[in-house]
Amino acid sequence: MAVAVAMEIPREYGYVVLVLVLYAFLNLWMGIQVGKARKKYKVPYPALYALESENKDAKLFNCVQRGHQNSIEYMPVFFVTLLLGGIQHSLVASALGLFYTIARFLYFKGYASGVPENRLKFGGLNFLALLGLIFCSASFGINLLLRGIL
Repeated sequence: MAVAVAMEIPREYGYVVLVLVLYAFLNLWMGIQVGKARKKYKVPYPALYALESENKDAKLFNCVQRGHQNSIEYMPVFFVTLLLGGIQHSLVASALGLFYTIARFLYFKGYASGVPENRLKFGGLNFLALLGLIFCSASFGINLLLRGIL
């Protein structure tokens, strides 16, 4: 049985939205970096990755590409947990989202250095922020269940 419920979105939810927009710009910037690396290392479209047997700079290009690709792979989880967890925990979710965005930037820069292990020096902290956002979302879901909304 469906139940209609009116929910008030807190004013602070605007911070959640702004963090999401910031991450969208980061993603756009990472995509531009991949485009530049394509030209620099001569990796034509539509190849997603360079082959080491065909390109001496394959590892360098692939590290840039992989840094962006990994961020895209985690984007749905980040967006959903940020948006849902932010309904109940706007300020906490915003802070975690900002931390995640900065850590993702560092993850990309570390990966793009050509030494894959560098991605985890500080960039690996993005997983802690994501875990916090998962807890925010879980808290929101539990609160809805306890109030009998779900």
